[in-house]
Parts: sequence; C-alpha cells; structure tokens
Amino acid sequence: MITNTFQLQPRYGEVDQMGYVYHANYVIYCHQARNELLRKLGVDEIVLENNHIILPVISFDIKYKKPAHFDERISIKTIIREMPNTRFNFEFEITNEQNTLLITAKSTVVFADKQSRLPKRIPEFIKNKLNSEFLS
Repeated sequence: MITNTFQLQPRYGEVDQMGYVYHANYVIYCHQARNELLRKLGVDEIVLENNHIILPVISFDIKYKKPAHFDERISIKTIIREMPNTRFNFEFEITNEQNTLLITAKSTVVFADKQSRLPKRIPEFIKNKLNSEFLS
C-alpha cells in the first residue's frame, strides 16, 4: 500500500452560504492530493505528458460525512492499494484537525495514449516506481 497526506485550508470562495465547503470542491481537493502523491513518486503531469500519457478519470465516488469550513485545515490522505494495470485506483480520506472523518472517496483513472486517446497498460517506468514503493 502506498499513501500520502496532503493538507490545505479551504479559501473563502470555496464555501457556500452555509459556511460549508461547496461539495464539488472536494473533487478538486482529491485531484490535487492525487497529483501530489504522483509527484512524490516521480510521475507528475510533466513526466506523464513528456511520455505521451494522460490519466482521464473514468469514475469518481464520494461519500459526504461532515462538512469542512472556511480556513479549517484539512488533511487528504491518498491511498493506492494495488498495482495498476490499465486502470489506476485511488482512495481518499479527508479529515479535519480533530481527526474527524469528513469525506471518503474513490477515483479510477485509466492510462491512455495522449494522441490516440486509447487505453494502454501501465508504462514500465511507472510500474518500476510503484513496485519500489510497494516493496519498501
């Protein structure tokens, strides 16, 4: 299992009239946390783009448990439980400073060729990076 935790504080423009983080912003937060994990693994968007790889989202499932508020520090834990093949699954847990679970989510992306847009198997260089993390 590979994990990473990313923290942020919702900005004023990200909350609704009730003072809660607007529900769609959690998708953006999860996307940002996923990118931070991939960056730490050495496969950020620039590396992917230079290798003609895109990662389109094919599913996103989110469960809202409690709201986050403006300027409240939240932590987004990103989890990779298994080696991807063509599909790459991510899980997310968002908590506040009191460690209260606010959101759980699951996202699936697919490795695809940037030009043809067709799905492809995990590139070897990514598989090697993930393998070293799974083994440590």
